[in-house]
Amino acid sequence: MPVTRTAPPHFHRPTVALALAILAWSSAAVAANNAVPPTGSTPLRKPAKTAPAPTPEPKLNAEARLIGVYRLVGQGKSRQALTEAQALVRDHPNFQLAQLIYGDLLSSQTRPLTAFGDAPDHLARAGAPMLAELREESALRLKALRERPPPGTVPSQLIALSPRNKHVIAVDASRARLYLFENHPQTGLKLMGDFYVSVGKSGVEKAAEGDLRTPLGVYFITSALNRSGLKDFYGAGALPINYPNPYDTIRGKTGSGIWLHGTPPGQFARPPKASDGCVVLSNPDLEKLMRTVEVRSTPVVIAPSLQWVAPAALKAQRTAFEQTLGAWQAARMSGNLSKVVSFYTADFSSQGKSFEQWLPSLEREISAIAGRPSQTKDLSVLHWKDIAETMVVTFAELPANARTAPTRRQYWIKVQGQWKIFYEGIV
Repeated sequence: MPVTRTAPPHFHRPTVALALAILAWSSAAVAANNAVPPTGSTPLRKPAKTAPAPTPEPKLNAEARLIGVYRLVGQGKSRQALTEAQALVRDHPNFQLAQLIYGDLLSSQTRPLTAFGDAPDHLARAGAPMLAELREESALRLKALRERPPPGTVPSQLIALSPRNKHVIAVDASRARLYLFENHPQTGLKLMGDFYVSVGKSGVEKAAEGDLRTPLGVYFITSALNRSGLKDFYGAGALPINYPNPYDTIRGKTGSGIWLHGTPPGQFARPPKASDGCVVLSNPDLEKLMRTVEVRSTPVVIAPSLQWVAPAALKAQRTAFEQTLGAWQAARMSGNLSKVVSFYTADFSSQGKSFEQWLPSLEREISAIAGRPSQTKDLSVLHWKDIAETMVVTFAELPANARTAPTRRQYWIKVQGQWKIFYEGIV
């Protein structure tokens, strides 16, 4: 628990290393992260006879408050920084990084500091692994919040989104950061917020059960698990994703139970690499996520690092792929089975069936729709590129005069410059 005491009149200057890190932080980034509406403006009109009750300012989240402490230290306002740090650890006593900053500020009252987390030598040696993790967490929080995505840009994987995709999640493992977007039918994607996360102890690119790595790829939230049905280890709840997805499966990747989940009661946040493969958020951030996103329709992109692009830059990719999808649909309507088959890979599968087992279903489907016009609705196209290039495509194919149609999900892979389907199923 933090030690509470009154600050003496004099403060030593904070550690040079800490001050330099803090001074690299820009106030504009903090303003963008907090998204606090301006207050104190005065309208140019006569005040009402009865003044309305003041609207309380939104309470900043714990990370924004921590960054506020950093800023105060960088500005030389050590006394105010200590007051804010003390309030932060009082409200979040399990926030270990905040406790470390608070300890530094207490120590700076009596002696100059030489390092971030400037504990006495014997304590620093005993807690060296934890201290290193906290230093890494601090650096990642500052870096991710300082190096903001350019305004109006989106991750390059998000080629096209359906109105049914009300939200999208993108994780940048290199920055230990999760970005939450809202999808507006008229205006497109808007960044709602971003959160510090932990990933696997051994990093990313999961390949096998028990390798302690977080998977990379395009996934979807499959369910929502409330706190009441989980062990305390998972904190406020969990959002499982569909690892392994069909692309993982054809590459022989194994494992299961990859979730976005919270932290145990004794921890506010986990170190940057601390999970068995899941993506871990603080409980307040996980709770916000669970209140916001929908299961089955929310994509989750997990990338080693995110490339941010203007939405217009993705238009050419979208147009080219929609032409390929249209050619596949035209082949089916023509009733030419061999032409339709040319769009599928030899190792195609559909919900546990091989291509040979699935072929009779395809033949019946072609016979049913041949010559009948149809309309593609709610098209979503998500791009993934590593050793191969793939598209995850979700849509409904609505026959003429039909009101509803099942939602279909396909996985396409580029083979010698041609897009082919290697998996298809009903969502």
